[in-house]
This record gives sequence, C-alpha cells and structure tokens, in this order.
Amino acid sequence: MNEKIITFLNSGLLEKYLLGETSSEETEHIESYIARHPEVENAYNTMQFNLEVVAKSQAVEAPKGILNNILDELDEKPVLQLNPAKKYKKWHQLSIAASIAALIFAGQSFYLHSKNQKLSEENQVVVDEIFDLRSDIEMNNKKLDDIMYQFKQLNDPETYKYIMQGNNRAKNLKTVAYINTKSKTSMIDVVSLPQLPEEQCYQIWAELQGKMVSLGILNETDRQLRAIPYTEDALGLNITIEPKGGNTVASLENSVAAIQLK
Repeated sequence: MNEKIITFLNSGLLEKYLLGETSSEETEHIESYIARHPEVENAYNTMQFNLEVVAKSQAVEAPKGILNNILDELDEKPVLQLNPAKKYKKWHQLSIAASIAALIFAGQSFYLHSKNQKLSEENQVVVDEIFDLRSDIEMNNKKLDDIMYQFKQLNDPETYKYIMQGNNRAKNLKTVAYINTKSKTSMIDVVSLPQLPEEQCYQIWAELQGKMVSLGILNETDRQLRAIPYTEDALGLNITIEPKGGNTVASLENSVAAIQLK
C-alpha cells in the first residue's frame, strides 16, 4: 500500500462520506479513490459492515401517537327551541324579546366558558406531549452518540475482532468480541445463543494468569453490540454455562466457547 493511499485512509474522509457529511467535491474525490484503489474499496466495505452492526444493535422504534388526538372538532352549536309564534301586545313582545336575548347571552356565555375550559385542558395535553417529545429527542440523541462512539471504536485500527464459536455443548453459539488495548475498551456482539433451561445462563470470563474474572452474563434475548468490562493483560475469553444469576467461580467443565487474545 503506497503512502498516498495510507494518507487518504487516515484522513477520515471515508468516515465522513459514509455518514453523508462530505461536500460534492469531496464526494467526487472519494468515489474516484474507491473506484481506482482496491485497498480503499475494501476499507469502505468494512466500514459499511461495521456501521450496519452498530445501527442494528441500537435500532429504535419511532415514538407512537405523538401529538395525535390533541385537538377535537368543536362543531357543536347551541340550539334554541322556540314555541310557535303567538300574538302579543307590543309591550309584552318587547319583554319576551329581552328575556330571550338574556337566555341567549347566558347560553353563549356558558358555551364559551366550557369551550375555553376544554381548550385549556387541550393546551395542557399539548404541553405534556411536547415535554415527552423533548425527552424522546434527548434519549434518541444519546443513543445516536452511543452509535457514533461504537462506530469509531469498530473502525479504530487498534481494535481487534475475535469470533467465538460454540463447541459440541452449544453448536449454534456465536459471539464477536472487539477489544482495543490502546483505548482500553471491550465490546461484544451476541449473534446467537442456543436456548438454555430456565435455571441456567451463559457467563463470559476473562482469563488471567491463574484465575478467571467475570465479565457478565450473556442473555439470549439481548442480541446486540454492548460494552463489557475491559481486563488488562487478559490472555483469553471463555464462555461457560452457569446457574441462573451467574457464578463467582467459572465452571470450566461447562465451557462452551474459548479464544486466546493477542
């Protein structure tokens, strides 16, 4: 790989292109590199795969029913039932007209009061919905930050990928560990875990000289990329079957997968 390609790969332009943050000139420049250099194309494809892994692990359902049913239709109109017209003396007619006007005014006042009260309640609903929406936005922004952090970790040249596959005790078990000794971070992607009896669980361990350190329980329903404790000078990783809730000492006789670390 020549120095020009190395400089290009270290420039961060591929990451910006993958995230849609490049200008038209940068996009044209990057696409020409991808087309002309197999090394760049391979790096781009790897980044695409890593981004898919992170995005899949952080999949988020859009909020349901946001701001729906906030304002109801207010088409009701007061109906005044009038008796058939009768003949009255003029002064009597004026008195009745004044009474009817007073009733109409009272009815309109009550209607407007009820409508204002209902609108106040609806305004409060809107305020509550906006508050919930802001909370959802903040939560989604945090998840997006986590995705970006994981994406950068996966594409760090110092991050090593280790595939752990199950033995005869758990043939369909497959997990992928990502370990960066420079930033001292560890992540694991639980791809598949065979189902266990309710009273058992999978537990992952870091192998040190002379002892095993627990890194947590692996749940078959939690199949997503997540952080696990980083263990300095770990020689390997081991997954065992333990009693429900985990164990303080690794049952190595129940080991289902193991790898050695670089």
